[in-house]
Amino acid sequence: MNEQSSDLRETVRQRYAAAATTVTEGAAACCGSGPTAVEVDANFGSGLYDADERAGLPAEAVAASLGCGNPTAVAELRDGDRVLDLGSGGGIDVLLSARRVGPTGKAYGLDMTEEMLALALANAEKAGAGNVEFLKGSIEAIPLPANTIDVVISNCVINLSVDKPAVFAEMFRVLRPGGRIGISDVVADDALTSAQRAERGDYVGCIAGALSFAEYRAGLEAAGFTDVGITPTHAVADGMHSAIVRATKAATTATGPGAPAAHAADGSCCGVSACCTPAEEAVDPAVGVDEAKSAAGCGCTS
Repeated sequence: MNEQSSDLRETVRQRYAAAATTVTEGAAACCGSGPTAVEVDANFGSGLYDADERAGLPAEAVAASLGCGNPTAVAELRDGDRVLDLGSGGGIDVLLSARRVGPTGKAYGLDMTEEMLALALANAEKAGAGNVEFLKGSIEAIPLPANTIDVVISNCVINLSVDKPAVFAEMFRVLRPGGRIGISDVVADDALTSAQRAERGDYVGCIAGALSFAEYRAGLEAAGFTDVGITPTHAVADGMHSAIVRATKAATTATGPGAPAAHAADGSCCGVSACCTPAEEAVDPAVGVDEAKSAAGCGCTS
């Protein structure tokens, strides 16, 4: 990572650390009426969630929301899904995801900011959410094994990354074949240059780092995603939009040297059913799981 990219990442980290501190100190204020919402305009924040979604969540999780949409409303989460939220902040989308996937599912949150992680952990404890886990790390190097996640969500965070191709590649890597993404992000009109995007807002304000519609689609497809759809929802600046981004990792992949192993519709992978889960077993009872994977050159080994 070059010096400019490192500086940008540190600027983003400082901004979100300050936001977490604002919420935490607001909650602890002796004369206050509860957590202080972070200052954002009408296009960002907790107002993008329905009142019934916010109900029952810790006030601090709601106050710390800085996103440009509501990815849990578009990700089509199901009972038992394993969900990963990139840039999970105070945890609002992780907690909402945990509700939707139920006790047999799990919601992970990934964030690089210590202050946000501490806030998210406290919010999860207040919410009594037992099926959540928060991880420290960058979205360009996700600390999870390959082929272990059903759905990746994110709320106005990928546009902040200084290496978006790495983010797309990492999302593809951690998703199981047949997995999908449901993301809210800021996307620019194709006609806007990088300089024009920068004129509309600073990098940590989610504007300057935004990809265009064509760039976003090309980046996801280059990473291996199919069925890419990018739908604008509302304007956040002239020529800049909050958008819903959907895509899938094919359930079966091409064969050949270096190609990922194919997964059947029943969840089997290179002779292994329930691949990469505690319930995995070889389809052929005469061989073991490791033997079946090794024989097929399966990349799903964790």
